[in-house]
Amino acid sequence: MNTITLPDDLPLDHSQAVQVFDYQSAKEIAKQQIALNRNTFSFLTEGTKEVVFDNSALAIDNSQFLIMKSGHCLMTERLSGNRNYSSVLLFFSNETVMQFLRKNGLTVNGASGYPSVHSFRYDEFIQRFVSSLLDIAKLSKVTQKKLIEVKLEEILLYLTEIHGTGFLHALTANSDNATQKFIRTVEMNQWNKLTVNELAFLCNKSVSSFKREFEKHYGESPIKWFQNKRLEKAYHLLHQEHKNASEIYFEVGYENLSSFIQAYKSKYGVTPKQHHKS
Repeated sequence: MNTITLPDDLPLDHSQAVQVFDYQSAKEIAKQQIALNRNTFSFLTEGTKEVVFDNSALAIDNSQFLIMKSGHCLMTERLSGNRNYSSVLLFFSNETVMQFLRKNGLTVNGASGYPSVHSFRYDEFIQRFVSSLLDIAKLSKVTQKKLIEVKLEEILLYLTEIHGTGFLHALTANSDNATQKFIRTVEMNQWNKLTVNELAFLCNKSVSSFKREFEKHYGESPIKWFQNKRLEKAYHLLHQEHKNASEIYFEVGYENLSSFIQAYKSKYGVTPKQHHKS
């Protein structure tokens, strides 16, 4: 799958520090590899959206919108009942965030560990704000540039007033230790049913270098490690929550019941049903 780089691959004036794009689509995408070169607001207006980052994942409908840190993510877009998908995208650089903080006397610490994506619910103010972004797009390029920068400050001021400055931590924090980031990406996504290719993308590595790094930290291949994790979770669900194999096989990452039973017996020496009875 090809990687889409945003906002670079969109027909925008890339010399501007803040950019807006009215995105419309009639085609669903699943786990599309996206390289965000700028921080991004995604004001979803129709359809549903799922994003997976190195340290967090969120799914929203059109009652919510996202703010995402620049970096690699996997994006899924599903159409509405009217077979449409639409989202107003607002792109902005790290420097514009720092200018906003300095201008308004706000401080955030640079600690790591904050999620790369946050979701917020629409209210009347936000709905009017999104409509105004679309209105600005009808004006001259010179006027657009000036107004969009003002609009970014408006939405950041509003969100910090309502929600505090916590969401800005993810935008301003420096990248932490590479080893810590690698391990965090693997373990935060162990239940997201991602392929090795998708995990390698989130870690910004080739598949071969990802596998080498993985075996260095975990002492076994990614496939083996994830299989063991899935089966350990299955063991817990069978014994602690008293579920049966047909209820849990998909939850723990298997596409069909027979392959789950075979893998479980290979690890534990008995079938899930036999284990459940014991």
